[in-house]
Amino acid sequence: MIKNIIGEISVLFSYPKYLVVLAVRLVLAYGFLQPTLMKLQNMTQTAEWFASLHIPFPTLLAYLVTMFEAMGVAFLILGLFTRYISITLVFVMMGAIFFVHLPNGFSVANNGFEIPLYYMLFLSILASGGGGKYALDYLFFGKGVEDE
Repeated sequence: MIKNIIGEISVLFSYPKYLVVLAVRLVLAYGFLQPTLMKLQNMTQTAEWFASLHIPFPTLLAYLVTMFEAMGVAFLILGLFTRYISITLVFVMMGAIFFVHLPNGFSVANNGFEIPLYYMLFLSILASGGGGKYALDYLFFGKGVEDE
């Protein structure tokens, strides 16, 4: 009896799982959109900013980071190559934490690393679990870890 009730509750709570994963993907894509557009508007200024932060190979990395962020926005919205782009964006966030936010401490009020850390955590969830059923990954490649 109790085993059946627990089983039914488990099934009931599994329904919104894929909607939550979709929401996470869309919120992350939205969060990357504005910074990406700002970088794209003036790549020379972006490379100069990277140089001022003592990022090695600032021009190359400005273009690579901007490209990965732009791909991330598109792929997260579509749910395409979700795991791969999430891993790539985790590394982008690690760079953002190390070069931009770490000297300011944790708090977002001081431009600290709080928000990039949250992005990293959510991206890690997508990297480990995939984009869910409402993703092109699921349509093209079938079931993933999330369905085991």
